[in-house]
Amino acid sequence: MEPILTQEEIRDLLAAIKSGAVPLDDGEQSGFRHCRPLNLFDAARRQQTDSRIANFDLIVDAFAKNYAAALTNSLQRTCFIQKTRIESIPWQDYAAMDGKNSGGIGMFSLEPLHHSVLVLFDAKLAFSLVEIMLGASRQLGGLRLERELTTIELSILKSLLALVTGGLNRAFAPLVTLHSSLTRVERNMRLVSIAEPEADVIITGLQLTMGELTGDIDLVVPLAAIEPLRGKLKELLNVNVLTKNSWRESAKNALSLVEATVIAQSGVITMAVGDILSLKPGDTIPLDYDPNASLKILVEDKIKFYAQAGISGGKKAVGITAVNM
Repeated sequence: MEPILTQEEIRDLLAAIKSGAVPLDDGEQSGFRHCRPLNLFDAARRQQTDSRIANFDLIVDAFAKNYAAALTNSLQRTCFIQKTRIESIPWQDYAAMDGKNSGGIGMFSLEPLHHSVLVLFDAKLAFSLVEIMLGASRQLGGLRLERELTTIELSILKSLLALVTGGLNRAFAPLVTLHSSLTRVERNMRLVSIAEPEADVIITGLQLTMGELTGDIDLVVPLAAIEPLRGKLKELLNVNVLTKNSWRESAKNALSLVEATVIAQSGVITMAVGDILSLKPGDTIPLDYDPNASLKILVEDKIKFYAQAGISGGKKAVGITAVNM
């Protein structure tokens, strides 16, 4: 708590002011000369906006990891992407920022959310990625040309922007099943719009590192796109919830789709090669097999089940009777 002046100190201060010893206006010496006005209404609105996007950074981290992996596989170069900032500002303020017109811009739909998002590569990163796609040296540190990307360069960059869809779908999987798609590729911010001018958008700054190359990526999401998901966002209290449907579940699902050879084995016999070569139509091969015994069901040459032979739907079939533990 600040100390309170005594009556005597107040009297001395008033006397000093009256005599001119303590100036009331010191012009350029004022400690407030470098201050800028603060809009308290805008600050309150921003605070409310920030509170509505709780845990959105977890979605961003998941997107950064997934997109970095996709770029690594596509470019055959190790890529890292890390979050540098998250802020919310009106769309018109972001669209008016300098330096947004010479890089690559991808617009993505977010079905079923009925909104679009933007992913922007800064100019240095956009030109450098095009050079890498064309076979540039792994020691490329960054290329910045004083011009916009050409139509051909945008077409080359489009394949890398298209990889964003997989990253978005997997990142949002704990919240909603997305079917995102790349709808447009542009080089000028004036040609794209994803929100009303006064509507807030969430700007996520990402930094991509690939060897000596570093560059900035902006992920721009309308606040209205994630408003319906804010309840689910609050439930993302830890990484375990977010990764529930991530790589572990993906690996499990992928393994469940792997094809395996299954054999219903009625008997096994050993024969000499010469006897096998002399076999002809009409010959009989006796099997050491009891027709009343259970068949062995082999999965990739390993006994996994026991079964009984029969008929189902007019076709020969086996019914599982036991599992070989």
